[in-house]
Amino acid sequence: MRLIGMLDSPYVRRVAISMKAMGLTFDHEPLSVFRDVAAFGAINPTVKAPTLVTDDGVVLIESTLILDWLERIVPAERRLLPDDPAAFLASQRVIGLALAACEKTVQIVYETNLRPAEKQHQPWLDRVQEQLLAAYDLLEAAYAGVDDWLVAGRWTQADITTAVAWRFTGSKLGDVVPPARHPALAALSARAEATAEFAALPLE
Repeated sequence: MRLIGMLDSPYVRRVAISMKAMGLTFDHEPLSVFRDVAAFGAINPTVKAPTLVTDDGVVLIESTLILDWLERIVPAERRLLPDDPAAFLASQRVIGLALAACEKTVQIVYETNLRPAEKQHQPWLDRVQEQLLAAYDLLEAAYAGVDDWLVAGRWTQADITTAVAWRFTGSKLGDVVPPARHPALAALSARAEATAEFAALPLE
């Protein structure tokens, strides 16, 4: 399989780390949606990261849909979503919050880095920042008192996605979401980044 996209995207990185955690073999092709449009477009005309090309040549997009398919092709013991309904529900709630945090971080970065200063809309930025902080405050509450992984005994997609999101936001908006306000998430990030899977696929 081929995973297309840069690891500075939290969506690409969550898929790459998950694939490694699942024991899947894949080639990572770090093409940028900005600098490598022609090369990326030759693989996927929508130029959307992450893009996964299966062994059969099927092109998949959207990190959650890619991971949903991967969950179906690996043995049960390698899956990253828990089977127990209550644990699955807790995991899905956390994943949703982490993805919301990623989305709001991207919106702020695009608004402040790509849009000319005179065209930036401060009320919109304020609203998105409030949403970002709300997502991280809820994630902090979810991980408060957790000194291992969210689901006892093993890490799941909730831990991977949350740790990837936190590291991404910290690299872009560390002054907006300070670690001191979210000690449980900072600790989760440190645990995750110390694993072989995260270390092999660092934030670029």
